[in-house]
Amino acid sequence: MSNKKIWFITGASRGMGADFAKAALAAGHAVVASGRDSDQVSKALGQSNDLLAVKLDVTSRADAEAAVRGAVNRFGRIDVLVNNAASFYAGYFEELTPEQVDRQLATSLIGPMNVTRAVLPVMRKQRSGHIISISSSAGLAAGFEFVSAYAASKFGLEGWMESMHAEVAPFGITTTIVNPGFFRTELLTEQSTNYAEPVIKDYDERRAKQLEFWKAQNGKQSGDPAKLARALIIIASQEPPPRRFVAGADGIATAEQKIADLKAQIDPNRDLSTSLAFDGESATRAL
Repeated sequence: MSNKKIWFITGASRGMGADFAKAALAAGHAVVASGRDSDQVSKALGQSNDLLAVKLDVTSRADAEAAVRGAVNRFGRIDVLVNNAASFYAGYFEELTPEQVDRQLATSLIGPMNVTRAVLPVMRKQRSGHIISISSSAGLAAGFEFVSAYAASKFGLEGWMESMHAEVAPFGITTTIVNPGFFRTELLTEQSTNYAEPVIKDYDERRAKQLEFWKAQNGKQSGDPAKLARALIIIASQEPPPRRFVAGADGIATAEQKIADLKAQIDPNRDLSTSLAFDGESATRAL
C-alpha cells in the first residue's frame, strides 16, 4: 500500500479509540494502539503484524516517551497521532473537589500534551506528521451546566492545539481538532463517568435532573463511533487536512449556535468596543 501510514492512537483499549484503531487497520495502515493495560488493548483489537499494543498512561511523561520509542523501534516513524484518551468528571463546579478537577485536566489536557511532546521530535525529524486531538462539542460551546471541569479541559485542549498549529506548520506537521457531538461510546458508562458527590443543598433539585439526563443518554446517543472512525481515515488522507472537523449533525448545530451567540454578544457593544483605541490612533495600531 503506497499510502500506508503509521498511526499512534491513545485510549485504544475500548470505546472510540478502539474504533479508530480498527478503522485504520482496515484501511491498510499500521497502528500503535495504547492504553493503561496493553493486554486489554490486544484483547480489544486482536493480533496483526501491523498492530503494536503498548502500555501508556497519558498522565505519565515516562510512559509517553517509552511508548513513542517502542513505536519508532517497530515501525520507524509516526505519521498520525490521535489524542483520544480522556476522562469525564461531571458535576457542579462547587461540588467537584480540587482533586477531581486536577484528574480531569491531567487526563484530558496534560495527557495529550505529554504524548504530543514525545511525538513531536519524531515528526520534526520526518518533516511531516498529522496531530489529531479529540475534543468535544463541550470544548467549542459549553453553555450548559454540569460539565465545567470537562469543558475546561477541552477548551484548554483547543487553545493549545490552535496555537501549536502555527508552531509546527513550518516543519510540515498539520493539526486537526475534532468536535464530536453525542456519539454512542462508553464515555457515559459507570466505568468512564465520575460524578461529584452531592454536598450543597442549593443544587439538589437541578442536580437530580442533570443526573437523570446524563444517565439516560448512555446508550442512546445518535452518533455512530464506527462511522466517525471511518471519517477520521478520510480526514487524515486529505491534503491539507481540516484544522477542525465538527462531527455529527448535533455537533454542527452546537457550533452554529456558538457562532450566532458570539455575534449576539458582539453587536450590541460594537461601538463601545471599537472606541477603545488611543485618541488619534487606529484600532489596528492599538493592537
